[in-house]
Amino acid sequence: MTYEGDAAWAALADRTRRAIVLELSEGERTVGELTEALPVSQPAVSQHLKVLREIGLVSARAEGTRRRYRLNEHGVAALRDQLDTFWRRTLANFEQHMDSDQEEEG
Repeated sequence: MTYEGDAAWAALADRTRRAIVLELSEGERTVGELTEALPVSQPAVSQHLKVLREIGLVSARAEGTRRRYRLNEHGVAALRDQLDTFWRRTLANFEQHMDSDQEEEG
């Protein structure tokens, strides 16, 4: 499963998907465990997990007749890399702006 950057940001715009990611940041969960923790139905949790799996933020493993879901470390790392890049560029642009303001004043 490949991480899809634009799709990941769009998917995380949904409050329930963010809540699922937050739950999974605590460790593996089954659909039932996620349903108990969230104010949505089991079919809704399953649909949200499907979206998160398709974009590469969540993975699953079989355990008997159940599936246990967890964050996909590669997808989360790619998401963080994008955010870090954005943050570095923002800080660099801010620094450049401040330097140019000081030159104009000085």
